[in-house]
Amino acid sequence: MAIAGFGFTTIEVDRKPMKDGKISISNNVAITNVDETELHLGKEKQKALRFIFEFTSKYDPNVGHISIGGELLFIEETKKVQEILDQWKKEKKVPQEVMTHILNNILNKCNILALILSREVNLPAPIPLPKVEIGKPNK
Repeated sequence: MAIAGFGFTTIEVDRKPMKDGKISISNNVAITNVDETELHLGKEKQKALRFIFEFTSKYDPNVGHISIGGELLFIEETKKVQEILDQWKKEKKVPQEVMTHILNNILNKCNILALILSREVNLPAPIPLPKVEIGKPNK
C-alpha cells in the first residue's frame, strides 16, 4: 500500500467583507470518485487507483471559503485494486484501512495549503494554531 502521486487540480479562495463577532470554521474532505489508472514504471505497467477529492473550509458567518480539489494515486496489489474499485462502484465506500491512509495524506497536504491561502487573503486560519499561555510561577 503506497501513495504514488498527489496533485491539486482546483484551488478557489474567496474572502468577503469581515463581520463583527465570532467566526466559526468547518473543514471537510470528501472522496468524490475512485477510478483505475495505469502507471508506467520503466518497462512495467502497474495498476493503480486514482482518488478524486475535494477539501473545503467554510467560514460562518459567510466571510469566505476555501475549496481545494485534487487527485491522489494509490498503488496496491492488482487483486486488492480490483476489490477496492468493485466496492467503490457498488457502495461508494473504500475499506477503512485504505481510507484512513488516503484521508490522512490528503488532510496533511490540504491543511497546509489552506493555511497559506487563508493568510494570503487575510482570512482566519482554518486550523487551530498552537498558542503560548504564560501562567503565574508556582511558589
